[in-house]
Amino acid sequence: MSIKVENITKLYGTQRALNDVSFEVKPGEIVGFLGPNGAGKSTMMKIITTYIPASEGQVSVCGIDVTKDALAVRGLIGYLPEHNPLYLDMYVRESIAFVAQIHGIKPTKKVIDDIIEKVGLQVEQNKKIGALSKGYRQRVGLAQALIHDPKVLILDEPTTGLDPNQLAEIRNLIKLVGKEKTVMLSTHIMQEVEAICDRVMIINKGSLVANKSAKELTNLATEKTVITVEFEGQIKESNLKNIKGITQFAKIGDNTYKIESSSDIDLRTAIFNFAVSEGAAVLTLQKESQKLEDVFKQLTRQ
Repeated sequence: MSIKVENITKLYGTQRALNDVSFEVKPGEIVGFLGPNGAGKSTMMKIITTYIPASEGQVSVCGIDVTKDALAVRGLIGYLPEHNPLYLDMYVRESIAFVAQIHGIKPTKKVIDDIIEKVGLQVEQNKKIGALSKGYRQRVGLAQALIHDPKVLILDEPTTGLDPNQLAEIRNLIKLVGKEKTVMLSTHIMQEVEAICDRVMIINKGSLVANKSAKELTNLATEKTVITVEFEGQIKESNLKNIKGITQFAKIGDNTYKIESSSDIDLRTAIFNFAVSEGAAVLTLQKESQKLEDVFKQLTRQ
């Protein structure tokens, strides 16, 4: 097991940041670690990466206890924290070579060239870090996290503040890295999780409230079915109310309605039959699928 977390609790005085959290991450998995602000995501990642100790419980990385041999664990992990700590006066190549030496790696030209190509820094490699955009600074952080070829990659909010083009590039890079390594990433961007993660863990108020694939999660918490329908011509809303199974509806445009029912009732056939009885054809009818964002809101609702 690449990461094994057993009954972890973290206290800051009387405040309980983590409450008896347990999970495992297998080799080669890309796992999304989600939660509202203050839920305990960064605290959990700092415990795994040996930055802070847990109050209770045990964590191991590739079979090594993080408290008994922190130095060995750090050699196995590449870590990109939420606030990317870079020396802005250093040049890109100089900075990567510096981190390589910290890991005991001889920073030969080939070693630096290979990692620069891997993270897509070729164009900016001769600039000072302070002159780089946010997206390229993130690439420098990833290069530093990957330079020692770690088995586990921990990424805390790796795409915060990036524009759409930078987002796509960093996502593709994470997917590429995930083919060779175990990746655990924290993010608030649900599309990112759906696009690249094999599994999703959701933490709320220090407790793990979900640990499933994105598809399993969206199937888990469907409380209602929503259908948007556009009729050709006007219909009598009083008759629409009489369709069995409708819990509520709202007019959202000319002859267009958003109709809700409970999750186990599919109203599409009934709506077609209703349109026939009203003499109004159905122009469009769409059943909305549950999104991971909706599930996240349900599971972390106050």
